[in-house]
Amino acid sequence: MPSIIKNEYFTKEQEQTARFAKALSHPVRIAILELLNSQTCCYHGDMAEELPIAKSTLSQHLNELKDAGLIQGEITPPSTKYCINKENWNLAQNLINNLLK
Repeated sequence: MPSIIKNEYFTKEQEQTARFAKALSHPVRIAILELLNSQTCCYHGDMAEELPIAKSTLSQHLNELKDAGLIQGEITPPSTKYCINKENWNLAQNLINNLLK
């Protein structure tokens, strides 16, 4: 039996849902997204002062969220500006809502 190549078996929606779910799979990332989503504009400053984690750990979580497309902005000091990527945030909500129907 030939092996099935992942990209030929799963839909783009399934792949994207899994990518978003992976990015959402840590409580620190959920806290980051909640903080950013509560802002009226982009967050400027040191988010490590808002969350009880080390800056290096925060950076790893921000990178994971950025790689998944859920946040955007400059996430490397000294230029720090973080925003929810509204388009991908809405897509993630729709994909996850469809999964949970």
